[in-house]
Amino acid sequence: MIYKAFISLLVLFAFATVCLAKDKPPITDDSIYDQVRLRLANDQVVKGGGLQVDVKQGVVTIKGEVEKENQKERATKLAKKVKGVKEVVNNITLRGQTAGR
Repeated sequence: MIYKAFISLLVLFAFATVCLAKDKPPITDDSIYDQVRLRLANDQVVKGGGLQVDVKQGVVTIKGEVEKENQKERATKLAKKVKGVKEVVNNITLRGQTAGR
């Protein structure tokens, strides 16, 4: 009798563990937006507080201006590291560059 109760509790515990593991909150565009903005703003290379970020269905678009090419490249890398990001569209331009040049 005790053996059956023990087995029943063990099965119940295993089932509860599996159920709880599946209940992760979904990743939303809003949460991706927040994480990308934080990473860009806090990065010492990008200093991206002035960059604009848009997220639609996991696709991140970054716009704005930076001083150097490495800042532009770093912004893409930072955004790609955020969980839930499917693609990054980098529309950042370098200050002083004009269109068509």
